[in-house]
Amino acid sequence: METLPKASRAERWTAIKEGVWALMLPVIIIGGIRTGVFTPTEAAVVAAVYAIVVSTLIYRELSLLDLYHTLVAAARTTAMVMFLVGCAMVAAWLITVAQLPQQLAVLLGPLVENPRLLMLCIMILVLLVGMVMDLAPTVLILVPLLMPVVTLAGIDPVYFGLMFILNCSIGLLTPPVGTVLNVVCGVGKVPLSQAVRGTAPFLLAYVGLMGLFIVFPQIIIVPARILGG
Repeated sequence: METLPKASRAERWTAIKEGVWALMLPVIIIGGIRTGVFTPTEAAVVAAVYAIVVSTLIYRELSLLDLYHTLVAAARTTAMVMFLVGCAMVAAWLITVAQLPQQLAVLLGPLVENPRLLMLCIMILVLLVGMVMDLAPTVLILVPLLMPVVTLAGIDPVYFGLMFILNCSIGLLTPPVGTVLNVVCGVGKVPLSQAVRGTAPFLLAYVGLMGLFIVFPQIIIVPARILGG
């Protein structure tokens, strides 16, 4: 394969000058979050507005017609996400009304003498719930119910929190609901079956990591304690 010639200093300087507005985007995002000017959620809005202004007014690569089509596509994707979130909230309401989390917490009570077995059962529960519910209702419903059992079993809360969020992330990519997976399919315009086949190896790898973390919790606990002082 032919090797391209190395860019000269003048070419590099020209590329930096032309790309300085684009390079400022991560600076604004990270700087704004670190200084407390805006939250990570607000940073997404700031980044979007900045990108639109730079693309339309400075680089002039985005026409008003292209901007209109971009906004319409974003609205369609957002509507699909909100529909999935709405369905997940309905599932969350049904689960709450049926008092399933309370019953499961009672069932997990006898396992406090065996923390690893307790964590295995909790992770299976979280995975099953996370497959049909969005992240926010899963956290708001299950964490207050499971934390007393986890504390009674002597499980490190940081370890439990990391495992919980990791498991919820796996659920967001797993059918039948798979909120994030459906968003990816909508944006990439690919069938859900094809996306599932593509993500399956990664999901299996994550499940394997979950099992490793359950058997050897020190992999998470020791570095967390070192970093936490």
